[in-house]
Amino acid sequence: MPPTHENHRELVMRIAKTDFKLRYHGSVLGYVWVILKPLLMFTILNFVFSSLFNFRNSGTPLYPLELLTAILLFQFFSEATMTGLMSLVNKSQLVTKIYVPRWTIVLGSTMNALFVFGMNLIVLALFFILYNKIPSIAGIAMFIVYAILLYILAVAFSFLTAPFYVRFRDLSMVWEVVLSVLMYASPIIYPLSIIPTKYWQFILLNPLAFIIHYAKQGIINGNFTTFWHFMAMVAGIVVAGIIAFFIFRKYEKTVAEMI
Repeated sequence: MPPTHENHRELVMRIAKTDFKLRYHGSVLGYVWVILKPLLMFTILNFVFSSLFNFRNSGTPLYPLELLTAILLFQFFSEATMTGLMSLVNKSQLVTKIYVPRWTIVLGSTMNALFVFGMNLIVLALFFILYNKIPSIAGIAMFIVYAILLYILAVAFSFLTAPFYVRFRDLSMVWEVVLSVLMYASPIIYPLSIIPTKYWQFILLNPLAFIIHYAKQGIINGNFTTFWHFMAMVAGIVVAGIIAFFIFRKYEKTVAEMI
């Protein structure tokens, strides 16, 4: 009997839960690292850019909230793409020993980052309370939509690169470098307002920059992009996801032989 959609969902969730449980297995602090990692990064960057560069007093009084929101979104994307990229190799036994749909391995691996992101949102909510900032319902709704788009973008990248990583292991190191570039090319550690307006359209062509900027602007300041700009971004990400999935299905057949 061929596997059903229900079996596929169960397999994806099982892979995701297993990865999440094993991620910090054996470490002293365990799951505390899920929250501690972004907080340590936030603390350092907030000190540097709030105190030394004075972003908090230069038109962005809620800079710490913007910084933490952007860091959580970027780390979500970073972890989802890295685990998705290496998913088939890291789970080579599932690929070579038994038959499971290869796409469930990739999707299950990226969902580990989704669990981590969900836990970090609790920390973000506490910071909103600390800064006495209550986001609007529209702001929360759009933040959720942007988080979903970010996840689709990460899954699309994973489908596109996972089969090729089996043959070209250097891809992980290349992607680490690209992620470092993307961090500084996106309004994460700096507000977009410090960039001349004439350059905004070029920066926001980067879907990661677009999502992070408008996600934090919507939930913190209640500022949203235009409907048509938003729909163009949605269409681009959805089309990229479909193309990536078809490329994955084309090359997944040779994965077991190359592992």
